[in-house]
Amino acid sequence: MPELREGRHGVGTCVELFAGGGGLAMAVHAAGFRPLLVNECAKWACESLRVNPPDPEDPEKRWPLVQGDVREVDYTKYVNEEVDVLAGGPPCQPFSLGGAHKGMEDERNMFPEMFRAIRELRPKAVICENVRGLLRPSFRPYFKYILNEMRLPFEQRDEEASWEDHNEILEKLIANETVEPSKRYEVKEIEVNAANYGVPQIRNRVLIVAFRADLNIDWVKFAPQQTHSEESMIHSMREGGDYWRRHHTVDPDVRKRVIANLPRLDYDDPKTQEKLKLAPWRTLRDAIKGIDENEGNPLPDVTEEAVREKIEVEGIPDHIGWPGARMYTGHTPNVLDRPAKTVKAGVHGVPGGESVMQLDDVSFVNHGGGTGFRYMTVRETARVMTFPDHVVLGGPRGEKMRQLGNAVPVKLGAVFSKAVAEALTSSGALEDPEKRK
Repeated sequence: MPELREGRHGVGTCVELFAGGGGLAMAVHAAGFRPLLVNECAKWACESLRVNPPDPEDPEKRWPLVQGDVREVDYTKYVNEEVDVLAGGPPCQPFSLGGAHKGMEDERNMFPEMFRAIRELRPKAVICENVRGLLRPSFRPYFKYILNEMRLPFEQRDEEASWEDHNEILEKLIANETVEPSKRYEVKEIEVNAANYGVPQIRNRVLIVAFRADLNIDWVKFAPQQTHSEESMIHSMREGGDYWRRHHTVDPDVRKRVIANLPRLDYDDPKTQEKLKLAPWRTLRDAIKGIDENEGNPLPDVTEEAVREKIEVEGIPDHIGWPGARMYTGHTPNVLDRPAKTVKAGVHGVPGGESVMQLDDVSFVNHGGGTGFRYMTVRETARVMTFPDHVVLGGPRGEKMRQLGNAVPVKLGAVFSKAVAEALTSSGALEDPEKRK
């Protein structure tokens, strides 16, 4: 992606928690923040971080990985080194529709560790990503508590107090504005669909962004705007549209079928006109052909033999056929001419229908499954997550898919990381990198 190809002008430092395979870490690094600490506990995710350098142009450097339980991370050595950004996505399973829905009672709820890191590191900004399940009515009160704790992280909860009791204390302090600015944060929740920011995937998430109150950040200027729209995608797919010029090799019958099934647009609606000014949503077909960092580098077709024998196609890492894909009610495949469905890790790291792809060739034999569809390769899935092709994940297929399902799409993370960098720079909290040249 362009953000990862541009020369990095260092703007500050960062600490990354719950790093997984490195999606958000790559994004924050691309925005110019030098990583001081990257924490992850999962074995294969740590292997991914070890083998993939932050910058492929400097392969000798590695992420400053601290492997292990985040509850045991010692931040003492970083206290005297100013931390500009703390980033991370605490495990989403407690709040995910695909998880056990235990929420705050789930032992995997790691938001308290984010708050500990804020207290001990006092970062200028915090970027936190999680599932939209936090906004469900059953979890909404606790989510408000999460936001309040982030606003006042130094007001620690008494061990004997319930979160509800602690939340009452926090709300009174917030209302009275009695806490000095250097010990409180201004916090915003932002609901996003990754497809609206150029990610070839429907992925609805919540981004929590916080700035230390004494920095006087102008929130009006911090508003990452939607850059892509479904309406523009539909318009581009009309007969003679730009979409088909990009994909001129698509079988005419396939093109006709896609065009025939397009939703109608109300071109007289002012809202539609505004959406048409944006770039088109990216599709799964776009991702396979190559976008941004991977533009001009289409992935070769996966043959029936590659699926049957689990063969790596043309020597491309992780572009390996996999047999046994199935379709049934509730387990429908991705279609090529839409953004992919949300990539999921699953409760046990086993993805469902979101990893199956409907092909143009309806006669394609998927060994052990049926015809006309197959499993997506890990490399295709990585492209849907906007991971550059040079990133090769560690572990067997299931573990690689788990890492991707748990990751933040690099392009989405880069949009918000860059916005945070610009907000800190415009406030004077960071030096303008242009002045360093």
